[in-house]
Amino acid sequence: MAIPELTPEQVRTWTLEQKDAWWRANVFKGDMPQLTLRAGLTGMLLGSVLSLTNLYVGIRTGWTLGVGLTSVILSFAAFKMLAAIGLGKEMTLLENNAMQSIATSAGYVTTPLISSMPAYMLVTGHVVPPLHVGIWIGIMALLGVLFAFPLKKRFINDEQLPFPEGYAAGVVMDNLHSGKGEEGFFKAKVLAAGAGLSALVEVLRSERVMAAVRLKFLTLPDAWDDLVYKVVTPRIMGTPLRDLTIRFDSSIVMLGTGGLIGTKAAASLMLGAVINYFLAAPYLIKVGIIPHATFKAITTWSLWGGAALMTTSSLWSFLSKPKVIIQAFAGMLGRGGKKDLLADIELPMRVFVIGIPLVGAALIAAGKIMFGVPVATGALAVPLVFVFTLIAVNSTALTSITPGSALGKLTQLTFSVIARRDIGTNIMTACMTSEVSSNASNLLMDIKPGYMLGAKPRQQAVGHVLGVIAGSLMSVPVFYAIFHSDISLFTSERLPMPAAQVWRSVAEVLVHGFGSLHPTARIAMAVGAALGVIIEIVGERTKGRFPLSGVAFGLGFILRFSDSLAMGLGALFFWIAARRSRNEKSTFHRVVVDDRETLCAGVIAGGSLAGITLILLETLVLR
Repeated sequence: MAIPELTPEQVRTWTLEQKDAWWRANVFKGDMPQLTLRAGLTGMLLGSVLSLTNLYVGIRTGWTLGVGLTSVILSFAAFKMLAAIGLGKEMTLLENNAMQSIATSAGYVTTPLISSMPAYMLVTGHVVPPLHVGIWIGIMALLGVLFAFPLKKRFINDEQLPFPEGYAAGVVMDNLHSGKGEEGFFKAKVLAAGAGLSALVEVLRSERVMAAVRLKFLTLPDAWDDLVYKVVTPRIMGTPLRDLTIRFDSSIVMLGTGGLIGTKAAASLMLGAVINYFLAAPYLIKVGIIPHATFKAITTWSLWGGAALMTTSSLWSFLSKPKVIIQAFAGMLGRGGKKDLLADIELPMRVFVIGIPLVGAALIAAGKIMFGVPVATGALAVPLVFVFTLIAVNSTALTSITPGSALGKLTQLTFSVIARRDIGTNIMTACMTSEVSSNASNLLMDIKPGYMLGAKPRQQAVGHVLGVIAGSLMSVPVFYAIFHSDISLFTSERLPMPAAQVWRSVAEVLVHGFGSLHPTARIAMAVGAALGVIIEIVGERTKGRFPLSGVAFGLGFILRFSDSLAMGLGALFFWIAARRSRNEKSTFHRVVVDDRETLCAGVIAGGSLAGITLILLETLVLR
């Protein structure tokens, strides 16, 4: 069923009142059940579990992935089956939308756990109590909600900006609920198959678990090249390939991740990884600049060039488009009338007028009490949060890309002058701007499908907060159970934490100065910074046809080679499949081409959940 939409001409010429009146008459679904008890519980349950997939993938790659599609398919299929056997009713379209908003919010809660929080612990040597982390995440998320809704009226109701990822979610939900259910069940089967296969592989890779169930003879090697090392030890400049992390991992989680990130990002990752691990690292180990042939020792050197490349690429891409920034502020001063036709279903303006100062003050107080951020410095950070939220939301609305990393680096640069030599403040003020702006952007991405489908906005705001609670209650304890207060595990081969390494490296350079680095690392930084700008300029001149991503290229210097290789192979497989599969009605084409995102989401979810569970089992039970 086609979703009612205004034409571009109507969007351009109608007043906000006309648009709101049209939406209320043609799209709004009145009192259709939305944030019901079952939708809330389902969203919190799925979101809390799926947040662990982002925790696992984020620990390994530094990226977080949306879990909305996975939650939509699972809830649709589950309630469809319950209805078929007489144990309940199918979930309504708007219940599913509210559910995915909660689940998505829960999934993104993990971002500080894989970036700013471990970076802060690394530079201060202080383990932050789990309760403090949960409170900190909750306050930032609530402030993001309060900042988002005043912007919703302008960016979604009036400007009708696309929010591409949210728009796609709305179309998927509309298709699922307007059909007979066959498509939803097929997607659920694809999701389950991918998850089951990936989870099975993770279990078979665990020597302790397989020994415990007396099936050790079925154990898979951690990497397929282990079979090669039984015969010969391949080397580069005298260093074994496995010490350089040049391995073929038996896990398939990163293959699924590669299928989602696409060929451009995957090729860029591989180029950076090859340069680092085949050329730079072996030579620097040979001459003694890198003292040991370990992942941690290699990345202690290589992350400087990689972080510089990622930072300049992100910042140039962002700042070279001043129109995005100008439009963000201009939108706040745009057209608007006196009468609010949606006042009964929007969040009241008094919530923002009262809530933003109160929650902002709570954030400042929490920063002072828990992280030692001076009150005056925190007070300067909150207005900066609002400025960056405007910018981030506008970027997300147009591209689905939230420039949280770039905005965080800008904050770090700003506070390296204001709070000179205070490395903890440098990281935590950047965390404030990055996380609040990201929360606001992600909430509006969730509200977009709700607007398309006729939902009540204020219920999605409540759902977003529920998701933060659910995600925090699950991911924070699991995070602490994984590293059990041993900070030395951060940036280890088991917990590489590439995002945390970048946050830490930027803070250390800004606070301690470039003279503290080895001369070759300073050269790598200069080269990386220049390459980041060059790649973005060439990309702009070629209108996006240049086959390199600066951020992914830099990330290739920080990830383990085995992870970059797996993502590269995953992207290559799906790229070849899309071009070779000719029979659009075949099961292969439907699964691998038409439902590529669903299959990859299943592989990531199943393997990640199994991987997290196995880490906990091996750490807490099978010692």
